[in-house]
Amino acid sequence: MPPSPPRPRIALVDDDTVFLNLLRDLLEVTEGYAVSIHKVWADAYREIKEQRPDVVLLDIVMEQEERGWEILELLTLDPETRPIPVIVCSAAIHSLHAHQELLDRYGVLALPKPFDLQALLDRVQRALQQGTR
Repeated sequence: MPPSPPRPRIALVDDDTVFLNLLRDLLEVTEGYAVSIHKVWADAYREIKEQRPDVVLLDIVMEQEERGWEILELLTLDPETRPIPVIVCSAAIHSLHAHQELLDRYGVLALPKPFDLQALLDRVQRALQQGTR
């Protein structure tokens, strides 16, 4: 029997434990993805660069500051991490609108919180099918 293909890997960057547990259950247990969790914004970029996930789900507000934009900038400026699709999942609606040009320039999808879980799964599937940004 041939070995089964590796499970797609999704990195979750968020500091909300309840949200992370919900997403882990949905993505890993229900959908079968391999999920890594990154709760500390200062370590997220380095860990993502080392692990090379297939998709990154990124919150903008971490530790009560908009740290996600810094992570996104690092990911998009680094030639090694630039191809990794990023989906921004954030309740910072005004900030998402203010940064729409940046999101469009780098092909980053945004999903305002709260969101429908099926909408998230659809965006993850689309990002995996497209492969790289």
